[in-house]
Amino acid sequence: MKTTSPERRYAAGVAAAATILGMAAFVLVSIFANAVLLGRQNRHVNARLQQQLSVVQRVAKDAGHGAKGLGGPSNDDDRDDVPIYVWRVSASGVAHALTSGSPRLPVTSWSAGFRTEPVDRSVFRFRAVRFHNGWLVAGESLADVTRVGSSLFDAEISAGAVLLVLMYVAAFVVGMRALTPVARARRRQAEFTSDASHELRTPLTVIEAEVDLALSRTRDAESYRATLRRVGDEGRRLHRIVEDLLWLARSDEARLTPEASETCDLAEVAATAQSRFESVASRSGVSLDLVRPDVATTVRASAESIDRLVGVLVDNACKFAGPGGRVSVKVQVEAHRLVLSVDDSGPGIPVGERNVVFDRFHRSESPSGGTGLGLAIADAIITSTHAHCVVAESSLGGARFEVSWRHST
Repeated sequence: MKTTSPERRYAAGVAAAATILGMAAFVLVSIFANAVLLGRQNRHVNARLQQQLSVVQRVAKDAGHGAKGLGGPSNDDDRDDVPIYVWRVSASGVAHALTSGSPRLPVTSWSAGFRTEPVDRSVFRFRAVRFHNGWLVAGESLADVTRVGSSLFDAEISAGAVLLVLMYVAAFVVGMRALTPVARARRRQAEFTSDASHELRTPLTVIEAEVDLALSRTRDAESYRATLRRVGDEGRRLHRIVEDLLWLARSDEARLTPEASETCDLAEVAATAQSRFESVASRSGVSLDLVRPDVATTVRASAESIDRLVGVLVDNACKFAGPGGRVSVKVQVEAHRLVLSVDDSGPGIPVGERNVVFDRFHRSESPSGGTGLGLAIADAIITSTHAHCVVAESSLGGARFEVSWRHST
């Protein structure tokens, strides 16, 4: 079912909000992951610096002389192949490189611990420890750490862009799917209200017109009685419409779920309905007959609901069979199912209309007219009693309504 522009705008707004929340979560997770990974990288750098200074101090102790005699510690065993440089800083602040290729040490006031300082066009991590009257300083470039961070950031930007599009599209599609039943319900409600208003307006218009016409000039008693009969007919029609609307409203709210203990005999209910409609059929010149089995035909439903269902189907068949027509009601047991079929000799139902005959206010051409709610009521009962209905062509030449239930023994 197509959705309208307001519904698409609403779905787009919901998708945008969901995308913003999702991307905010993605950013937070990315920041946390970056902090954990880069923090781990920095801890590894700190550990290597500490280890290198420990080696230098041990060499100095074993050599038993000052730092002038220290050679540059080897980096051959460094697992990451990242060079670590060592300097000795005198008490006056003069730095002497103890490893070959060491960059110029920044002039600063050293203190025990770790610090990060820019060196040339790079950033170094330093660790300083006391050595005699000066300091031993070990340093390692953070270029690899920075490179890892940049790679992570680039990957997250790319993944975030793709994720942004996917999240919005997915949220929009889900939103549209979620709104489809709402849109369908809203549209059906609007159509139902419009149709109900039209159906209620028609008899009210006739009543008003009849009353205005009767009051417009003096008439004889018989003319007034005829007017009152027409007003009464329209009043009864109005009453039927209201009663049907109230019944459908209650069925929609309660879903007509039968109690597990409710059962009735389908054949008995059909026989009662056939007796009740004998006079209606006779007045219309319609032949009405019933065929029923001799065995019990128990269905799990209330007798009131099944009686109303049979009544709707028989009344509908009598209307369309017309004068001189025939209506046949049959109750049969087929395998593990009970089947109620109502056939008429009327004009039948075109194939294209069979899937809409149960819609509320749907009416085919009929000389008797109707509210268009009878078959909607029948459909509500069929659904609530877990029955299956087939609309087909009757052997009598008209329409056939066949409703079946699982046989409850």
